[in-house]
Amino acid sequence: MSSEDLHAPRERLSKHTLAMHQAIVSLMEELEAADWYQQRADDCEDPALKEILLHNMREEIEHAAMVLEWLRRNSQDFNKHLKDYLFTEGDIVNLEKHSKEE
Repeated sequence: MSSEDLHAPRERLSKHTLAMHQAIVSLMEELEAADWYQQRADDCEDPALKEILLHNMREEIEHAAMVLEWLRRNSQDFNKHLKDYLFTEGDIVNLEKHSKEE
């Protein structure tokens, strides 16, 4: 974890905040890697290489999902919002309006 990513002095941050930071940065990196592999696969003309790139993309998505679940389990805020929005149907903005009314 790079200290440059921190916006407050490390010694002033709780262990929980540091762990959350590690998870969030990891999630961002996994999503970025999935995006890169998707773009490379779209641009690739070799069918065998394209399948490898798509396999790698799916692995990165798996890693992102694992980190997202860790965040859900370790943050009440993530838990609430993920429960409000994930695996739902219909207009997402209307879900937000309904969630705020409760």
